[in-house]
Amino acid sequence: VQLQASGGGLVQAGGSLRLSCAASGRTFSRYVMGWFRQAPGKEREFVAAIRWSGGATYSADSVKGRFTISRDSAKNTVYLQMNSLKPEDTAVYYCATGGVLTGIPSEYDFWGQGTQVTVSS
Repeated sequence: VQLQASGGGLVQAGGSLRLSCAASGRTFSRYVMGWFRQAPGKEREFVAAIRWSGGATYSADSVKGRFTISRDSAKNTVYLQMNSLKPEDTAVYYCATGGVLTGIPSEYDFWGQGTQVTVSS
């Protein structure tokens, strides 16, 4: 399984970014894709997740109303649209795949390499 995250960058507070995660190597229709983030000196934090089949989503309270997770099954790609970004959203963002729609990192068995998002004030 390979997960390739991209789309990070530097943006001003209030701006937007869209992250992408291109996935390969398993039949993803049976699985869940998630986004997590980790800021320097902090624990890895759940952001959002989506079930490939049916598109059910689950998001952290801290991003509800600002971030939207979606998927393009034809492209085996998951997106994280991030709007109204805040300096506290600054982190390395990781995509991951697992079997359960959850925010628990240990339930995800494959991880991508991460993409840096920096929000300036």
